Amino acid sequence: MPAATPGTPSLLRAMNDRAALELLLTHGPLSRTRIGRLTGLSKPTASQLLARLEEAGLVVATGTDGGRPGPSAQLYTLNARAAQVGGLDVTPERIVAAVADLTGTVVGSFELPYSEGADAVDQVTEALGEAVKAAGLQRGDLHRLAIATPGAFDPQTGRLRYAGHLPGWHSPTLLDELAAALPMPVEYENDVNLAAVAEQRLGAARGHEDFVLLWNEEGLGAALVLGGRLHRGWTGGAGEVGFLPVPGHPLVRQVARANTGGYQELAGVQVLPRLAAELGIEVPTGPEVSVGVALLERAAAEPEGAHLGFLRSYATALATGLASLVSVLDPEIVVLSGALISAGGAPLHALLETELAELAPSRPRLVAGEVRERPVLRGALESALATTRDEVFDTSRRSLHQPPR
Repeated sequence: MPAATPGTPSLLRAMNDRAALELLLTHGPLSRTRIGRLTGLSKPTASQLLARLEEAGLVVATGTDGGRPGPSAQLYTLNARAAQVGGLDVTPERIVAAVADLTGTVVGSFELPYSEGADAVDQVTEALGEAVKAAGLQRGDLHRLAIATPGAFDPQTGRLRYAGHLPGWHSPTLLDELAAALPMPVEYENDVNLAAVAEQRLGAARGHEDFVLLWNEEGLGAALVLGGRLHRGWTGGAGEVGFLPVPGHPLVRQVARANTGGYQELAGVQVLPRLAAELGIEVPTGPEVSVGVALLERAAAEPEGAHLGFLRSYATALATGLASLVSVLDPEIVVLSGALISAGGAPLHALLETELAELAPSRPRLVAGEVRERPVLRGALESALATTRDEVFDTSRRSLHQPPR
């Protein structure tokens, strides 16, 4: 349809449509009267709006508001099946895929362990295909897909950088191959950035325009949100704080080749067994992250003696790098996220706050991340949903006589 002109009835209708759809997304089922009150529309206009959106497949009638005085009113809700999106969380160990409907509800998921020598495109299509199948859909039903990886794809070259530990993802033609294999638009984003998206939309950073998210699992990373938007940098490498040179550790040179840096060597997961052993704490066996989580959980449960010393040493290491970020960015809050930092709980949080106050000129509020279940995957879905809702909710761009794909 032709582009709407400012002030024309078609533009006003599209604005009212968008407002009503956002209300249904936020508040759930609403009656015609309630939608009219919240949007300021008259009853006849609200009725026309709902009829229009129902015909378009964006809204469905669902039950009544029985139980109130007077006649029951018909309730309307957003049609969750009007669009579906996919999200992938890619790590060196596995790919986790999920499908969400337009409301954000996950309707299918699948986890594919990494197979040495496997082709990245084959892994992506297999994991996504199984998640789509679990949702009772086909890949072509997805409106958009967001893929989270360590590091970032350089916008100038299209090659994955800062993630030498992710096997099979460094071909210069990988993005073209994925585009050819996937039938929907695909966006790619750094995993820690997407954890920040999840916190910004659903968790501890809601309502905050300037914040830093500090993450520690397989690697140390940060997400920088300035003025409400992610700061990615010229090559997508903003937030790769593991490479940050820090006092307390010898300089690491040729960091791109080594895929590590001073802050990672000072405060990464690999240092926790050594810190514990130096204090006489028994170190369990197993994968690095699992060992680190077990040590920190045990110390947080009994924060005294050697356990307290262990937590204090780790807090000092984390604060050393974080102080540099705080000094430059002066954020409103710092969100602490990732399995290791979460495992330290309130005792680690308090010690980190004390150390940071000693090392940084400003004192941002430290808050624990609230999105605990697969925050990176949740952020991928939220990123895909944000773009999809913008497209689906903009009724000026398409004929309302055709349901959305």
